[in-house]
Amino acid sequence: MGQKKIVLDTNILISACGWEGKPKELFKKILNHEYELIISIEQIDELKRVLDYPRFDFTEDQKSKFLVILTLISTIIPLNQSINIIKEDPDDNIILETAIESEAEFLISGDPHLLNLKEYKTIKIMTVSDFLNQQ
Repeated sequence: MGQKKIVLDTNILISACGWEGKPKELFKKILNHEYELIISIEQIDELKRVLDYPRFDFTEDQKSKFLVILTLISTIIPLNQSINIIKEDPDDNIILETAIESEAEFLISGDPHLLNLKEYKTIKIMTVSDFLNQQ
């Protein structure tokens, strides 16, 4: 059957990069090849932009290393379709599009706009804690 395909929202990736906790725990499982992480080119662009936010205070070295690791361990896909499901925060559609295009089983997020969907088509949308607890 292979590894479960998962998409991590940008907020989860940022948390995994900077702090201890459930997002980093899940990221370590991905590093250990327990799950297949899917990320789109568009999400990588968003992640680069968010990593530069002054409030996070990441060093250039931290950002660079995280992006290198992320690109080495992830399956990177282009987005071929555009959806407009999440009207309140259209940027969240990129994350959902990534999950749809890759046929991911799970989308892991801390964002209420995505979490409120609970499921979209066959994609289960949940928090990191809920995902880790059910595995």
